Amino acid sequence: MKLSQLVPGKCGVIKNVGGEDALRHHLLDMGLTPGTRILVRKTAPLGDPLELNLRGYELTLRRDDAEKVELEQPDDPYSCRACSAAACPYCKGSAR
Repeated sequence: MKLSQLVPGKCGVIKNVGGEDALRHHLLDMGLTPGTRILVRKTAPLGDPLELNLRGYELTLRRDDAEKVELEQPDDPYSCRACSAAACPYCKGSAR
């Protein structure tokens, strides 16, 4: 599943970051690294950009760039307010 396909309020774990070299390095530098838990908080009215929460901070990412990020998603994804929240049953407060 691609990050661009994750609906607001759902969490996932980054599996792989693709794209051309410069874009891939830029995404990795922003903290989008394999194993990182990520939450799509909301999308803009026209669906672009996406507002994300990861590693305890918020990040806005264009949908085209989010298409380059592949996620591992549980069969039954948990809904949570923020991936770094202690109440999140999936992340258990880890800002990995």
